[in-house]
Amino acid sequence: MAEMFREHVQTFIDEQVVGREQELDAPDEIPHAIYDAFRAKNLANWWIPRAYGGHGLSLEESVDVVIDLAYADAGLAFAFFLPILSSTPIQLYGTESQRRTYLTEMARSGTFGATMASERVAGSELIRLGTVAEKVDGGFRLNGEKFFSTNAALADYFIVYGAMSGDSARFAAFVVPGNSEGVEILRRWPTVGVRAAGTYEIALRGCSADPPLPGNGLRILEVGLNASRTLMAASAVGIGRRIRDVCLDYARGKEVKGKQLLENDVFGAKIGQMQAELETMASLCRVAARDFDEVMRRPDAPEAFLHIGSLKSVLVAKMMCGQLGGRIAGVGAEALGGLGYTEESVLGKLVRDMRYVAIVEAGEDVLRDLLYVRHTLPAFLGGRR
Repeated sequence: MAEMFREHVQTFIDEQVVGREQELDAPDEIPHAIYDAFRAKNLANWWIPRAYGGHGLSLEESVDVVIDLAYADAGLAFAFFLPILSSTPIQLYGTESQRRTYLTEMARSGTFGATMASERVAGSELIRLGTVAEKVDGGFRLNGEKFFSTNAALADYFIVYGAMSGDSARFAAFVVPGNSEGVEILRRWPTVGVRAAGTYEIALRGCSADPPLPGNGLRILEVGLNASRTLMAASAVGIGRRIRDVCLDYARGKEVKGKQLLENDVFGAKIGQMQAELETMASLCRVAARDFDEVMRRPDAPEAFLHIGSLKSVLVAKMMCGQLGGRIAGVGAEALGGLGYTEESVLGKLVRDMRYVAIVEAGEDVLRDLLYVRHTLPAFLGGRR
């Protein structure tokens, strides 16, 4: 099933993406026609369970799908996999009615979900969220502003994270229909890379919401981030493989000291190191995805995830793929010489695209802190090695 799905994705890439690098790197317009083609081929939201009409691919199987997509264009890969950050909380913590409403529609027509968590002041300190949920007759009313929300302008629903009115230490996750009154798109961000995806600043002005998903909202966000961070790390593998192949293609037509650059020992050593790093990155992604899938298969998966929070293997994969991917991008740019610092080659785009892996959904310092506080220190104090 997974291999056949990847073949369909590759056909889509060949027909819709290859050769359109400049168009997909344009800062102004989202490539709606390509999004529509992805939906029309029944490829969108491939992880939705079969029980709700989806393909039901595991996260480990999704790693290879994202690698293939990111090799072609990381912005499209980002836009296409990120709804997993919104669908996972509904799959685990939503009511059956919510699952039937949103997951079934995601599988049937390829609609997006979008997440609203980050804020200008709070940054990575989500315990400082300023969005407030006030209880009113018939539900809740949300007010606040969200700094970054990818796919928000196209979303069929939002998962909004905020503090409960009167109790700033209690956080909750709310499912909000995409056509709700009070949701205002303030602007689309002009991003440095992954420009085929749209990321927006949003205002919530008296937006109505049903009762929140059960459980601590910030913990629910961490559960969803396990999936999206793993696939973001996988996108670095796809970008890195493309950088490697751009370098090899350049070397095939370049002579140094009377010999083809492909035969140069220094160049060969750099590409060999790059390959070792790519293999390491892919392995880390698969380990993280396998750990996630293992918990998802448990009958007590919702409770287990709330207890675990951020999986250690996911934090490691996200951080190391950001670091190693950045190194691969730097070596790739140097390998092309002056050409690597021009827009004559696609490499400049790939370098900019790669950078998002180390920044979006927690930078390296945040990931290091989570690894230390959540995993390393407790293991040490508990006598585990």
